[in-house]
Amino acid sequence: MTLSGETPVRSRLDADVALAAGGDSSAFERLYQANVGRIHSLTRRMLGTHEADEVTQDIFVRTWQKLGQFRGESAFSTWLHRLAVNVVIEKRRSFAIQRDRMTDDADALDLLTVPPARADLTVDFEHAIEQLPPGAREIFVLHDVEGYKHREIAVMLDIATGTSKRQLHRARMLMRKHLGGL
Repeated sequence: MTLSGETPVRSRLDADVALAAGGDSSAFERLYQANVGRIHSLTRRMLGTHEADEVTQDIFVRTWQKLGQFRGESAFSTWLHRLAVNVVIEKRRSFAIQRDRMTDDADALDLLTVPPARADLTVDFEHAIEQLPPGAREIFVLHDVEGYKHREIAVMLDIATGTSKRQLHRARMLMRKHLGGL
């Protein structure tokens, strides 16, 4: 025990957190070594073996980036665990969206019907898309052209679903105006 009532291990951990938050990579390496096993176990249990290594590394990259936000109101291990859970949840959502977009049905493309192309509209349509402001264009293309859902777009662009919906409405109104009310 130290005079302050802390164990030497606890005070060393606190010192490493403070040093790492200040940019000391050696201190961060010690934090990594002390916590990587527990974080890897968490990711392996929540995501499976295949994704565990990559997501664990993502968690520690995020930890390095956000370490300055750690205020010491809880134990560092508690803060790191919560950050890890948030990253895992974010990855699970991302993986779920990717899985939703895939199909094992080899005949799925044969079932799609595509209307014949109209050359007279293609030029105007492409030109109208080019006239859209960048944010509206991005959402319009992802949603109406590529077929993504608003929640997928929100995840991809790190925006609220409502923002995606508003931008799409704006883009459609501008497209309608440009194409003469079609």
